[in-house]
Amino acid sequence: MKEKLIDLFEYTYHFNIEMIKVISENRGLVDDKTINLINHTLNAQQIWNARILGEKTFEVWQINPFESLVETNHKNFLKSIDIINNFDVDTKIEYQNSRGTKFENTIFEMLFHAVNHSTYHRGQINSLLKQKGITPVLTDYIFYKR
Repeated sequence: MKEKLIDLFEYTYHFNIEMIKVISENRGLVDDKTINLINHTLNAQQIWNARILGEKTFEVWQINPFESLVETNHKNFLKSIDIINNFDVDTKIEYQNSRGTKFENTIFEMLFHAVNHSTYHRGQINSLLKQKGITPVLTDYIFYKR
């Protein structure tokens, strides 16, 4: 199971880099919504990692300096991999969402959600890129595996 999770985070890391790259290459064409979504995508992974580790979280919709996004993505990846390698993914973690409501989920559920959430928002970003005449990034998992 851990190997499969690591593979999913490698996939997520790879396509986050590709998204940051295409946005960077087209900064004059992309709108604020695209910038907000790439930030949110990275913020969310940081938040889920931090919830598991009991660390301070980013704000859900905070806007980070664009130049820091590659580094943030890399730090997120390393933390996610560290969690997978050093924790029992069946362990339940109690945490609060951004509204202060308490929940409890397994580490696996939290990490899988982070991957799925990233995939969802990369799809939204691709839709926005296409609307601006920018070739979307083919981010399907199967393309990554090929």
